[in-house]
Amino acid sequence: MLRTKLPNYLRTFRKRSYLSQDEIAYLLGCRNGSKISRYERFSREPTLETVLKYRAVFRVPTHELFAGVFQKVEKQVSKRAHFLARKIASANPDAITSRKLEALRAISGPQSEPEKIQ
Repeated sequence: MLRTKLPNYLRTFRKRSYLSQDEIAYLLGCRNGSKISRYERFSREPTLETVLKYRAVFRVPTHELFAGVFQKVEKQVSKRAHFLARKIASANPDAITSRKLEALRAISGPQSEPEKIQ
């Protein structure tokens, strides 16, 4: 059973580093810790630039910092890759189709062995 994760673990990593919200805000270039608080309470989503700043501060892969968000988008992409593989598998097989299916299987995992749709 897959355990649902929190959208992010920013507070956890901040606490582990013994830094305050104001100190993190300074490192990220924010005015004060109120924005950091909103990120930690999941009421605001950081921009890509802010995500990368968090990555630089904590030296942790972004998929660990934002584990719940990553889990959600990974599931969405995997599902779409599975359906796209099924659609492509119904086309005439050739070298390019085979390569596409190989790439899509890598994205969607083992459940994506598409059956040839007739």
